[in-house]
Amino acid sequence: MERAWNRKVSIPDVLVAQPSRRLTGKARVPGDKSISHRALMFGACAVGISRVMGLLESADVLATATALRAMGVPVSREAKGVWTITGRGSGGLSEPVRPIDCGNSGTSARLLAGLVASQPIRVIFTGDDSLSRRPMRRIMRPLAVFGARITARNGEHLPLVVEGARDPLPVCWRPEVASAQVKSAILLAALNTPGRTTVIESTATRDHSERMLRAMGAALSVERTEEGHAISIEGPAELHPFEIAVPGDPSSAAFPMVAALIVEEGEVRLPGIGLNPTRTGLIDTLVEMGADIAIANRRTVGGEPVGDIMVRGGRALTAVSPDPAQVPAMIDEFPILFVAAACAKGRSIFRGIGDLRAKESDRIAEMAKGLSAMGVRVEEGPDCLVIEGVGGPLAGDVEIDAAGDHRIAMAFAVAGLAARAPVRIRGSESIATSFPGFVDLMRDLGARILEAAE
Repeated sequence: MERAWNRKVSIPDVLVAQPSRRLTGKARVPGDKSISHRALMFGACAVGISRVMGLLESADVLATATALRAMGVPVSREAKGVWTITGRGSGGLSEPVRPIDCGNSGTSARLLAGLVASQPIRVIFTGDDSLSRRPMRRIMRPLAVFGARITARNGEHLPLVVEGARDPLPVCWRPEVASAQVKSAILLAALNTPGRTTVIESTATRDHSERMLRAMGAALSVERTEEGHAISIEGPAELHPFEIAVPGDPSSAAFPMVAALIVEEGEVRLPGIGLNPTRTGLIDTLVEMGADIAIANRRTVGGEPVGDIMVRGGRALTAVSPDPAQVPAMIDEFPILFVAAACAKGRSIFRGIGDLRAKESDRIAEMAKGLSAMGVRVEEGPDCLVIEGVGGPLAGDVEIDAAGDHRIAMAFAVAGLAARAPVRIRGSESIATSFPGFVDLMRDLGARILEAAE
């Protein structure tokens, strides 16, 4: 039976994942988180009413909606997943009367800072303990070049105070770290900045912002140069309102996908998943490991490639050592990829992943600690992780602390399905930030994931 992803919003603090022999069925994962955030923000910069269908109603995305309302943008929920945004134009934000709480959402904090940087308003951005530890200097530096005045605790942590430029100047910026959030923050600031702003990436990152801006009529170009991947936009921009259907999130689809591969028997269909080539690194890597993954019904929805993914388990996975150039195309999927590598046969080496230490948690350290507790040999480096796959079920009868990180919690919930004994995951309530219906969806496929009190 197929069930809507967001039937249940709250997640208990402690989940218990029990060994599960077979996963089968069709599951609709939530709308893409990256596209949902951007649809709200770019809709706010349009002139007119935009309509979004399939918006991810997670804590992170709702933080963006609440922030925009606080800055004078009418954002309304018409029905489940259907939202309208009445755009105020590229420079039409109002100064909020109180600080903006971004909760756990780094995307909200970084991209909204970009939106504010070229408007003559002052905004204070705050967040929870986890977000308050995440680095913000990577966006502070380019936004200051626009003319914004930005201060932060310890020079790079929330609270972040952004005083937007009254007369912003165009920027040419080469990010030191491949980051779609940095690129998108700059493009958002450029919308209200006269002249040509350019971002030059050494490695191309997810391009949802570019696709959406083009569809809204922005004068945006993308070209390969000797310096790298150059994205340029002319401002100020007058964006047209839009109607968009948000595809299924490939980062959320990763969890039932890998679960079907590592249990004894699995056959799972995931319809309507976004297949943007900047987001398909996990699929490519799993296929390289020997996974049976097929894609049908390829189509384009709202300017994004989409397809139905069929995953069949039963094949033994083998170790993999991805090219570091692939990292941006699966940066959010590494926790669950580490689980797949732990169940595979052989030594997997993951290099160039240092940015995982600056996510909701230090994902290298937390995954290494949890996998070690489950009987997997790991070697941890500053920007690498080596995993000696056990070639079969993992050890169980352990408790994992998810460290407030939704992807760590979901990764170990999946790992517990392929363990010899139950696995307790503490801090599971964080899953609601991206995938509120995770537990129900997995249960419908046959996964034995229980609340601790059950």
